[in-house]
Amino acid sequence: MSIWKRKSIDLLLAEAADSEKGLKRTLTAWTLVALGIGAIIGAGLFVRTAAAAANSAGPSVTIGFIVAAIGCALAGLCYAELSSSIPIAGSAYTYTYATMGEFLAWIIGWDLILEYAVGAATVGIAWSEYLNNLLVNVFHVSPIPYEWCHSPFQTSADGVSGIINLPALFIVGALSLLLIRGTQESAFVNGIIVVLKVAIVILIIIIGWQFINPVNHAEYIPKSTIYTDKSGLDHHFGGIPGILGAAGTVFFAFIGFDAVSTAAQETKNPKRDMPIGILGSLAVCTVLYILFAHVLTGVATVEDFRGEGGEASVAYAIQKYMVGYEWLGQFVTVAILAGFSSVILVMLLGQSRVFYSMGNDGLLPKVFSEVHPKYKTPYKANMIIFVIVGLFAAFVPGDIVGDMTSIGTLFAFILVCISVIVLRKTNPDMKREFKTPLVPFVPILGVGVCLAMVYGLGWPNWLRLFAWMAIGVVIYFGYSKKNSKLNNGQQ
Repeated sequence: MSIWKRKSIDLLLAEAADSEKGLKRTLTAWTLVALGIGAIIGAGLFVRTAAAAANSAGPSVTIGFIVAAIGCALAGLCYAELSSSIPIAGSAYTYTYATMGEFLAWIIGWDLILEYAVGAATVGIAWSEYLNNLLVNVFHVSPIPYEWCHSPFQTSADGVSGIINLPALFIVGALSLLLIRGTQESAFVNGIIVVLKVAIVILIIIIGWQFINPVNHAEYIPKSTIYTDKSGLDHHFGGIPGILGAAGTVFFAFIGFDAVSTAAQETKNPKRDMPIGILGSLAVCTVLYILFAHVLTGVATVEDFRGEGGEASVAYAIQKYMVGYEWLGQFVTVAILAGFSSVILVMLLGQSRVFYSMGNDGLLPKVFSEVHPKYKTPYKANMIIFVIVGLFAAFVPGDIVGDMTSIGTLFAFILVCISVIVLRKTNPDMKREFKTPLVPFVPILGVGVCLAMVYGLGWPNWLRLFAWMAIGVVIYFGYSKKNSKLNNGQQ
Protein backbone atom coordinates (compact mmCIF):
# COMPACT_ATOMS: atom_id res chain seq x y z
CA MET A 1 0.00 0.00 0.00
CA SER A 2 1.92 3.00 -1.29
CA ILE A 3 1.05 6.53 -0.13
CA TRP A 4 2.45 7.82 -3.45
CA LYS A 5 0.16 5.75 -5.68
CA ARG A 6 -1.39 7.90 -8.42
CA LYS A 7 -4.87 7.74 -9.88
CA SER A 8 -4.73 7.20 -13.64
CA ILE A 9 -6.02 9.89 -15.98
CA ASP A 10 -8.06 7.23 -17.86
CA LEU A 11 -9.83 6.25 -14.64
CA LEU A 12 -10.62 9.89 -13.81
CA LEU A 13 -12.04 10.51 -17.28
CA ALA A 14 -14.12 7.32 -17.08
CA GLU A 15 -15.59 8.52 -13.76
CA ALA A 16 -16.41 11.90 -15.30
CA ALA A 17 -18.17 10.19 -18.23
CA ASP A 18 -20.31 8.01 -15.95
CA SER A 19 -23.14 10.51 -15.53
CA GLU A 20 -25.86 8.00 -14.62
CA LYS A 21 -24.79 7.64 -10.99
CA GLY A 22 -22.83 10.90 -10.75
CA LEU A 23 -23.53 14.61 -10.69
CA LYS A 24 -25.91 16.27 -13.15
CA ARG A 25 -24.37 18.36 -16.00
CA THR A 26 -26.28 21.68 -16.07
CA LEU A 27 -23.71 24.52 -16.15
CA THR A 28 -22.55 26.62 -19.14
CA ALA A 29 -19.58 28.98 -19.68
CA TRP A 30 -21.58 32.02 -18.62
CA THR A 31 -22.98 30.40 -15.48
CA LEU A 32 -19.38 29.47 -14.62
CA VAL A 33 -18.23 33.09 -15.08
CA ALA A 34 -21.14 34.17 -12.88
CA LEU A 35 -20.24 31.53 -10.28
CA GLY A 36 -16.67 32.81 -10.30
CA ILE A 37 -17.70 36.45 -9.90
CA GLY A 38 -20.25 35.36 -7.29
CA ALA A 39 -17.49 33.79 -5.22
CA ILE A 40 -14.84 36.44 -5.81
CA ILE A 41 -16.69 39.72 -5.15
CA GLY A 42 -17.70 39.62 -1.51
CA ALA A 43 -16.09 39.81 1.90
CA GLY A 44 -12.64 40.13 0.37
CA LEU A 45 -13.50 43.32 -1.48
CA PHE A 46 -15.83 44.97 1.01
CA VAL A 47 -14.08 43.95 4.25
CA ARG A 48 -10.51 42.79 3.61
CA THR A 49 -9.63 45.85 1.46
CA ALA A 50 -10.12 48.14 4.46
CA ALA A 51 -8.30 45.70 6.76
CA ALA A 52 -5.28 45.58 4.41
CA ALA A 53 -5.22 49.38 4.13
CA ALA A 54 -5.43 49.77 7.91
CA ASN A 55 -2.89 47.13 8.95
CA SER A 56 -0.45 46.82 6.05
CA ALA A 57 -0.33 49.20 3.12
CA GLY A 58 -2.51 52.31 3.30
CA PRO A 59 -3.29 53.54 -0.26
CA SER A 60 -0.74 51.10 -1.75
CA VAL A 61 -3.26 48.33 -1.08
CA THR A 62 -3.96 48.75 -4.83
CA ILE A 63 -0.42 47.47 -5.52
CA GLY A 64 -1.17 44.60 -3.14
CA PHE A 65 -4.19 43.78 -5.31
CA ILE A 66 -1.98 43.77 -8.41
CA VAL A 67 0.51 41.36 -6.75
CA ALA A 68 -2.35 39.09 -5.65
CA ALA A 69 -3.91 39.26 -9.13
CA ILE A 70 -0.61 38.23 -10.76
CA GLY A 71 -0.37 35.22 -8.45
CA CYS A 72 -3.99 34.30 -9.17
CA ALA A 73 -3.59 34.76 -12.94
CA LEU A 74 -0.55 32.46 -13.02
CA ALA A 75 -2.38 29.86 -10.93
CA GLY A 76 -5.54 30.45 -13.01
CA LEU A 77 -3.73 29.52 -16.23
CA CYS A 78 -2.67 26.26 -14.55
CA TYR A 79 -6.20 25.61 -13.26
CA ALA A 80 -7.59 26.24 -16.75
CA GLU A 81 -5.35 23.56 -18.30
CA LEU A 82 -6.05 20.98 -15.60
CA SER A 83 -9.82 21.54 -15.30
CA SER A 84 -10.33 21.33 -19.09
CA SER A 85 -8.11 18.22 -19.37
CA ILE A 86 -9.45 16.42 -16.26
CA PRO A 87 -13.10 17.58 -16.08
CA ILE A 88 -14.05 15.97 -12.77
CA ALA A 89 -15.17 17.29 -9.38
CA GLY A 90 -12.52 17.89 -6.76
CA SER A 91 -10.36 20.69 -8.17
CA ALA A 92 -6.78 20.76 -6.83
CA TYR A 93 -7.37 17.53 -4.89
CA THR A 94 -8.13 15.58 -8.08
CA TYR A 95 -5.24 17.12 -10.02
CA THR A 96 -2.77 16.28 -7.23
CA TYR A 97 -4.07 12.67 -7.03
CA ALA A 98 -3.34 12.26 -10.75
CA THR A 99 0.13 13.80 -10.65
CA MET A 100 1.77 13.50 -7.23
CA GLY A 101 0.05 10.59 -5.51
CA GLU A 102 -2.49 9.85 -2.81
CA PHE A 103 -0.76 11.31 0.25
CA LEU A 104 -0.29 14.76 -1.28
CA ALA A 105 -3.83 14.55 -2.69
CA TRP A 106 -5.13 13.95 0.83
CA ILE A 107 -3.03 16.86 2.14
CA ILE A 108 -4.45 19.21 -0.49
CA GLY A 109 -8.00 17.94 0.06
CA TRP A 110 -7.60 18.56 3.78
CA ASP A 111 -6.07 21.96 3.00
CA LEU A 112 -9.03 22.91 0.77
CA ILE A 113 -11.23 22.74 3.88
CA LEU A 114 -9.34 25.88 4.95
CA GLU A 115 -10.25 27.53 1.67
CA TYR A 116 -13.89 26.60 1.21
CA ALA A 117 -15.32 25.66 4.62
CA VAL A 118 -13.37 28.20 6.66
CA GLY A 119 -13.80 30.75 3.85
CA ALA A 120 -17.58 30.31 3.96
CA ALA A 121 -17.45 30.80 7.74
CA THR A 122 -15.43 34.02 7.33
CA VAL A 123 -17.99 35.46 4.94
CA GLY A 124 -20.82 34.27 7.19
CA ILE A 125 -19.31 36.33 10.02
CA ALA A 126 -19.05 39.39 7.74
CA TRP A 127 -22.69 38.78 6.66
CA SER A 128 -23.68 38.99 10.32
CA GLU A 129 -21.85 42.33 10.74
CA TYR A 130 -23.58 43.82 7.71
CA LEU A 131 -26.97 42.51 8.86
CA ASN A 132 -26.65 44.69 11.96
CA ASN A 133 -25.61 47.60 9.76
CA LEU A 134 -28.76 47.02 7.67
CA LEU A 135 -31.03 46.91 10.74
CA VAL A 136 -29.60 50.14 12.20
CA ASN A 137 -28.95 52.29 9.11
CA VAL A 138 -31.62 51.13 6.65
CA PHE A 139 -34.52 49.88 8.76
CA HIS A 140 -33.70 52.11 11.77
CA VAL A 141 -34.37 49.40 14.34
CA SER A 142 -32.28 48.06 17.21
CA PRO A 143 -29.37 45.78 16.25
CA ILE A 144 -29.14 42.15 17.31
CA PRO A 145 -27.69 42.10 20.86
CA TYR A 146 -23.87 41.82 20.86
CA GLU A 147 -23.80 38.46 22.63
CA TRP A 148 -25.98 36.81 19.93
CA CYS A 149 -23.95 37.98 16.92
CA HIS A 150 -20.35 37.53 18.14
CA SER A 151 -18.11 34.62 19.10
CA PRO A 152 -17.28 33.82 22.75
CA PHE A 153 -13.73 35.12 22.07
CA GLN A 154 -14.97 38.67 21.42
CA THR A 155 -15.87 41.41 23.91
CA SER A 156 -17.54 44.74 23.13
CA ALA A 157 -16.13 48.14 24.16
CA ASP A 158 -18.55 48.24 27.12
CA GLY A 159 -17.56 44.77 28.35
CA VAL A 160 -20.30 42.53 26.86
CA SER A 161 -18.95 39.07 25.89
CA GLY A 162 -20.16 37.24 22.81
CA ILE A 163 -21.95 33.88 23.14
CA ILE A 164 -22.80 32.70 19.60
CA ASN A 165 -23.06 34.30 16.15
CA LEU A 166 -26.64 33.30 15.29
CA PRO A 167 -27.03 35.29 12.02
CA ALA A 168 -23.88 33.65 10.59
CA LEU A 169 -25.20 30.23 11.54
CA PHE A 170 -28.57 31.02 9.92
CA ILE A 171 -27.22 32.10 6.51
CA VAL A 172 -24.92 29.06 6.26
CA GLY A 173 -27.90 26.78 7.01
CA ALA A 174 -30.22 28.47 4.51
CA LEU A 175 -27.71 28.27 1.66
CA SER A 176 -26.84 24.65 2.47
CA LEU A 177 -30.52 23.80 1.93
CA LEU A 178 -30.51 25.64 -1.43
CA LEU A 179 -27.47 23.64 -2.57
CA ILE A 180 -29.16 20.37 -1.62
CA ARG A 181 -32.12 21.43 -3.79
CA GLY A 182 -29.90 21.62 -6.91
CA THR A 183 -26.85 23.14 -8.61
CA GLN A 184 -28.86 24.74 -11.44
CA GLU A 185 -31.24 26.44 -8.98
CA SER A 186 -28.27 27.63 -6.92
CA ALA A 187 -26.57 29.01 -10.04
CA PHE A 188 -29.77 30.90 -11.00
CA VAL A 189 -30.00 32.58 -7.58
CA ASN A 190 -26.27 33.36 -7.76
CA GLY A 191 -26.68 34.95 -11.22
CA ILE A 192 -29.29 37.42 -9.94
CA ILE A 193 -27.07 38.41 -7.01
CA VAL A 194 -24.01 38.83 -9.25
CA VAL A 195 -25.79 41.39 -11.45
CA LEU A 196 -26.81 43.33 -8.32
CA LYS A 197 -23.38 43.44 -6.67
CA VAL A 198 -21.36 44.18 -9.84
CA ALA A 199 -23.74 47.09 -10.46
CA ILE A 200 -23.15 48.43 -6.94
CA VAL A 201 -19.34 48.13 -7.23
CA ILE A 202 -19.43 50.08 -10.51
CA LEU A 203 -21.71 52.72 -8.90
CA ILE A 204 -19.27 53.18 -5.99
CA ILE A 205 -16.35 53.58 -8.40
CA ILE A 206 -18.13 56.11 -10.65
CA ILE A 207 -19.73 58.22 -7.88
CA GLY A 208 -16.85 57.85 -5.41
CA TRP A 209 -14.23 59.04 -7.92
CA GLN A 210 -15.39 62.66 -7.53
CA PHE A 211 -14.97 62.45 -3.73
CA ILE A 212 -11.33 61.29 -3.79
CA ASN A 213 -9.23 63.55 -1.55
CA PRO A 214 -5.70 63.85 -3.06
CA VAL A 215 -4.28 64.26 0.49
CA ASN A 216 -5.19 60.61 1.22
CA HIS A 217 -3.02 59.49 -1.71
CA ALA A 218 -0.16 61.94 -1.07
CA GLU A 219 2.02 59.23 0.51
CA TYR A 220 0.92 56.39 -1.74
CA ILE A 221 3.47 53.91 -0.34
CA PRO A 222 3.85 54.76 3.38
CA LYS A 223 7.24 54.46 5.07
CA SER A 224 7.89 51.06 6.60
CA THR A 225 6.90 50.88 10.29
CA ILE A 226 5.30 48.45 12.74
CA TYR A 227 1.58 48.97 13.47
CA THR A 228 -0.09 47.32 16.48
CA ASP A 229 -3.81 46.71 15.97
CA LYS A 230 -6.64 46.72 18.55
CA SER A 231 -6.04 43.03 19.30
CA GLY A 232 -2.39 43.69 20.15
CA LEU A 233 -1.02 42.02 17.00
CA ASP A 234 1.94 43.64 15.21
CA HIS A 235 1.85 44.24 11.44
CA HIS A 236 4.50 45.44 8.96
CA PHE A 237 2.93 48.70 7.72
CA GLY A 238 4.21 50.42 4.57
CA GLY A 239 7.09 49.70 2.21
CA ILE A 240 7.60 46.37 0.42
CA PRO A 241 6.76 44.26 3.54
CA GLY A 242 3.48 46.17 3.91
CA ILE A 243 2.55 45.63 0.25
CA LEU A 244 3.29 41.89 0.52
CA GLY A 245 1.26 41.74 3.74
CA ALA A 246 -1.60 43.54 1.98
CA ALA A 247 -1.33 41.14 -0.98
CA GLY A 248 -1.64 38.17 1.40
CA THR A 249 -4.65 39.77 3.10
CA VAL A 250 -6.52 40.89 -0.04
CA PHE A 251 -5.67 37.59 -1.68
CA PHE A 252 -8.77 36.43 0.20
CA ALA A 253 -10.68 38.73 -2.15
CA PHE A 254 -9.68 36.58 -5.13
CA ILE A 255 -10.57 33.25 -3.57
CA GLY A 256 -13.42 31.81 -5.58
CA PHE A 257 -12.24 31.64 -9.18
CA ASP A 258 -10.75 28.22 -8.41
CA ALA A 259 -14.10 27.10 -6.95
CA VAL A 260 -15.29 27.15 -10.57
CA SER A 261 -13.00 24.18 -11.23
CA THR A 262 -14.77 22.09 -8.56
CA ALA A 263 -17.91 22.19 -10.74
CA ALA A 264 -16.19 20.66 -13.80
CA GLN A 265 -18.22 17.46 -13.50
CA GLU A 266 -21.46 19.48 -13.61
CA THR A 267 -20.49 21.49 -16.71
CA LYS A 268 -22.04 20.70 -20.10
CA ASN A 269 -18.84 21.27 -22.11
CA PRO A 270 -16.00 21.48 -19.56
CA LYS A 271 -13.15 21.43 -22.09
CA ARG A 272 -14.33 24.71 -23.62
CA ASP A 273 -16.20 26.29 -20.72
CA MET A 274 -13.81 25.79 -17.78
CA PRO A 275 -11.01 28.11 -19.08
CA ILE A 276 -13.65 30.76 -19.93
CA GLY A 277 -15.22 30.49 -16.47
CA ILE A 278 -11.93 30.60 -14.53
CA LEU A 279 -10.00 33.25 -16.49
CA GLY A 280 -13.08 35.34 -17.40
CA SER A 281 -14.26 35.78 -13.81
CA LEU A 282 -10.70 36.53 -12.67
CA ALA A 283 -10.18 39.22 -15.34
CA VAL A 284 -13.47 41.02 -14.63
CA CYS A 285 -12.87 41.09 -10.88
CA THR A 286 -9.22 42.23 -11.06
CA VAL A 287 -10.15 45.41 -12.95
CA LEU A 288 -13.03 46.18 -10.55
CA TYR A 289 -10.85 45.50 -7.48
CA ILE A 290 -8.03 47.87 -8.40
CA LEU A 291 -10.45 50.70 -9.23
CA PHE A 292 -12.52 50.06 -6.09
CA ALA A 293 -9.46 50.05 -3.77
CA HIS A 294 -8.17 53.28 -5.36
CA VAL A 295 -11.52 55.02 -4.75
CA LEU A 296 -12.01 53.69 -1.20
CA THR A 297 -8.53 54.71 0.02
CA GLY A 298 -8.97 58.09 -1.68
CA VAL A 299 -12.34 58.82 -0.09
CA ALA A 300 -11.54 57.71 3.51
CA THR A 301 -8.37 57.81 5.62
CA VAL A 302 -6.36 54.94 7.09
CA GLU A 303 -7.53 56.05 10.55
CA ASP A 304 -11.16 55.60 9.45
CA PHE A 305 -10.41 51.96 8.58
CA ARG A 306 -8.62 51.44 11.91
CA GLY A 307 -11.36 53.09 13.96
CA GLU A 308 -15.13 53.33 13.61
CA GLY A 309 -15.33 51.91 10.09
CA GLY A 310 -14.39 48.37 11.11
CA GLU A 311 -16.11 45.56 9.23
CA ALA A 312 -18.58 47.94 7.54
CA SER A 313 -15.91 50.37 6.25
CA VAL A 314 -17.45 50.87 2.81
CA ALA A 315 -20.85 51.96 4.12
CA TYR A 316 -19.12 54.07 6.79
CA ALA A 317 -16.94 55.87 4.21
CA ILE A 318 -19.96 56.68 2.05
CA GLN A 319 -22.00 58.02 4.96
CA LYS A 320 -19.13 60.15 6.32
CA TYR A 321 -17.56 61.59 3.17
CA MET A 322 -19.90 61.22 0.19
CA VAL A 323 -22.36 63.96 1.11
CA GLY A 324 -25.66 63.72 -0.72
CA TYR A 325 -25.21 60.03 -1.48
CA GLU A 326 -26.21 58.59 1.88
CA TRP A 327 -28.80 56.52 0.00
CA LEU A 328 -25.91 54.76 -1.74
CA GLY A 329 -24.57 53.66 1.66
CA GLN A 330 -27.93 52.07 2.45
CA PHE A 331 -28.13 50.44 -0.97
CA VAL A 332 -24.55 49.21 -0.58
CA THR A 333 -25.43 47.49 2.68
CA VAL A 334 -28.33 45.63 1.04
CA ALA A 335 -26.22 44.70 -2.00
CA ILE A 336 -23.26 43.59 0.12
CA LEU A 337 -25.51 41.39 2.25
CA ALA A 338 -26.83 39.71 -0.92
CA GLY A 339 -23.30 39.54 -2.32
CA PHE A 340 -21.93 37.81 0.73
CA SER A 341 -24.69 35.25 0.34
CA SER A 342 -23.49 34.28 -3.15
CA VAL A 343 -19.89 33.94 -1.90
CA ILE A 344 -20.99 31.55 0.85
CA LEU A 345 -23.06 29.65 -1.70
CA VAL A 346 -20.12 29.03 -4.05
CA MET A 347 -17.74 28.21 -1.17
CA LEU A 348 -20.18 25.59 0.15
CA LEU A 349 -20.56 24.24 -3.41
CA GLY A 350 -16.79 23.91 -3.75
CA GLN A 351 -16.35 22.19 -0.39
CA SER A 352 -19.10 19.65 -0.99
CA ARG A 353 -17.60 18.70 -4.39
CA VAL A 354 -14.14 18.17 -2.87
CA PHE A 355 -15.67 15.98 -0.13
CA TYR A 356 -17.71 14.15 -2.81
CA SER A 357 -14.51 13.21 -4.67
CA MET A 358 -12.68 12.21 -1.48
CA GLY A 359 -15.64 10.06 -0.41
CA ASN A 360 -15.68 8.43 -3.86
CA ASP A 361 -12.01 7.53 -3.43
CA GLY A 362 -12.50 6.07 0.05
CA LEU A 363 -10.33 8.71 1.75
CA LEU A 364 -13.44 9.93 3.57
CA PRO A 365 -16.46 7.83 4.65
CA LYS A 366 -18.82 6.79 1.83
CA VAL A 367 -21.56 9.08 3.20
CA PHE A 368 -19.75 12.09 1.65
CA SER A 369 -20.19 10.73 -1.88
CA GLU A 370 -23.87 9.74 -1.65
CA VAL A 371 -25.96 11.60 -4.25
CA HIS A 372 -29.60 12.56 -3.71
CA PRO A 373 -31.80 10.27 -5.88
CA LYS A 374 -33.93 13.18 -7.14
CA TYR A 375 -31.76 16.33 -7.02
CA LYS A 376 -28.45 14.62 -7.98
CA THR A 377 -26.49 16.62 -5.38
CA PRO A 378 -24.16 15.30 -2.62
CA TYR A 379 -26.78 16.15 0.00
CA LYS A 380 -25.24 14.33 2.97
CA ALA A 381 -21.91 16.06 2.35
CA ASN A 382 -23.78 19.39 2.33
CA MET A 383 -25.40 18.60 5.68
CA ILE A 384 -22.07 17.63 7.30
CA ILE A 385 -20.41 20.75 5.86
CA PHE A 386 -23.20 22.88 7.33
CA VAL A 387 -22.27 21.55 10.79
CA ILE A 388 -18.53 22.20 10.26
CA VAL A 389 -18.95 25.68 8.74
CA GLY A 390 -21.71 26.56 11.18
CA LEU A 391 -19.45 25.84 14.16
CA PHE A 392 -16.66 28.02 12.74
CA ALA A 393 -19.08 30.84 11.87
CA ALA A 394 -20.83 30.74 15.24
CA PHE A 395 -17.83 30.49 17.54
CA VAL A 396 -14.59 31.81 15.88
CA PRO A 397 -13.68 35.50 15.19
CA GLY A 398 -13.61 36.56 11.52
CA ASP A 399 -10.04 37.93 11.25
CA ILE A 400 -8.48 34.63 12.37
CA VAL A 401 -10.44 32.43 9.96
CA GLY A 402 -9.90 34.94 7.10
CA ASP A 403 -6.11 34.66 7.19
CA MET A 404 -6.31 30.87 7.64
CA THR A 405 -8.35 30.76 4.44
CA SER A 406 -5.76 32.80 2.52
CA ILE A 407 -2.77 30.68 3.53
CA GLY A 408 -4.67 27.44 2.84
CA THR A 409 -5.60 28.59 -0.65
CA LEU A 410 -2.07 29.76 -1.46
CA PHE A 411 -0.80 26.30 -0.55
CA ALA A 412 -3.39 24.74 -2.91
CA PHE A 413 -2.34 27.10 -5.73
CA ILE A 414 1.32 26.14 -5.30
CA LEU A 415 0.49 22.43 -5.72
CA VAL A 416 -1.72 23.13 -8.76
CA CYS A 417 1.14 25.00 -10.47
CA ILE A 418 3.50 22.08 -9.74
CA SER A 419 0.86 19.60 -11.04
CA VAL A 420 0.93 21.19 -14.52
CA ILE A 421 4.71 20.68 -14.76
CA VAL A 422 4.49 17.08 -13.51
CA LEU A 423 1.60 16.18 -15.83
CA ARG A 424 3.45 17.60 -18.86
CA LYS A 425 6.32 15.18 -18.05
CA THR A 426 4.29 12.08 -17.09
CA ASN A 427 1.45 12.45 -19.67
CA PRO A 428 2.93 14.43 -22.58
CA ASP A 429 0.46 12.96 -25.11
CA MET A 430 -2.71 13.69 -23.13
CA LYS A 431 -5.23 15.78 -25.08
CA ARG A 432 -5.22 19.34 -23.69
CA GLU A 433 -8.06 21.63 -24.82
CA PHE A 434 -6.33 24.58 -23.14
CA LYS A 435 -2.57 24.82 -22.62
CA THR A 436 -0.85 26.92 -19.97
CA PRO A 437 1.66 29.09 -21.92
CA LEU A 438 5.43 29.05 -21.31
CA VAL A 439 5.59 25.89 -19.17
CA PRO A 440 7.51 25.55 -16.84
CA PHE A 441 8.17 29.33 -16.55
CA VAL A 442 4.54 30.36 -15.80
CA PRO A 443 3.90 27.64 -13.15
CA ILE A 444 7.28 28.30 -11.45
CA LEU A 445 6.55 32.05 -11.38
CA GLY A 446 3.11 31.22 -9.93
CA VAL A 447 4.76 29.21 -7.14
CA GLY A 448 7.16 32.10 -6.43
CA VAL A 449 4.45 34.79 -6.20
CA CYS A 450 2.26 32.58 -3.98
CA LEU A 451 5.23 31.85 -1.66
CA ALA A 452 5.88 35.62 -1.38
CA MET A 453 2.26 36.13 -0.24
CA VAL A 454 2.56 33.23 2.24
CA TYR A 455 5.62 35.02 3.66
CA GLY A 456 3.61 38.26 3.92
CA LEU A 457 0.94 36.60 6.07
CA GLY A 458 3.42 36.11 8.94
CA TRP A 459 4.45 33.30 11.28
CA PRO A 460 1.20 33.00 13.34
CA ASN A 461 -0.59 31.89 10.15
CA TRP A 462 2.27 29.52 9.23
CA LEU A 463 1.86 27.87 12.63
CA ARG A 464 -1.92 27.53 12.15
CA LEU A 465 -1.35 25.92 8.74
CA PHE A 466 1.22 23.45 10.11
CA ALA A 467 -1.10 22.56 13.03
CA TRP A 468 -4.00 22.00 10.62
CA MET A 469 -1.82 19.84 8.35
CA ALA A 470 -0.60 17.80 11.34
CA ILE A 471 -4.22 16.94 12.20
CA GLY A 472 -4.76 15.94 8.56
CA VAL A 473 -1.73 13.61 8.57
CA VAL A 474 -3.03 11.83 11.68
CA ILE A 475 -6.45 11.29 10.04
CA TYR A 476 -4.83 10.03 6.81
CA PHE A 477 -2.73 7.35 8.51
CA GLY A 478 -5.48 6.54 11.01
CA TYR A 479 -8.35 6.16 8.51
CA SER A 480 -7.86 7.20 4.88
CA LYS A 481 -4.83 5.05 3.98
CA LYS A 482 -6.60 1.87 5.20
CA ASN A 483 -9.84 2.67 3.35
CA SER A 484 -8.41 4.02 0.09
CA LYS A 485 -10.10 2.32 -2.89
CA LEU A 486 -7.00 2.81 -5.02
CA ASN A 487 -4.72 1.14 -2.47
CA ASN A 488 -7.21 -1.69 -1.90
CA GLY A 489 -7.54 -2.48 -5.61
CA GLN A 490 -11.16 -1.26 -5.87
CA GLN A 491 -10.34 1.26 -8.63
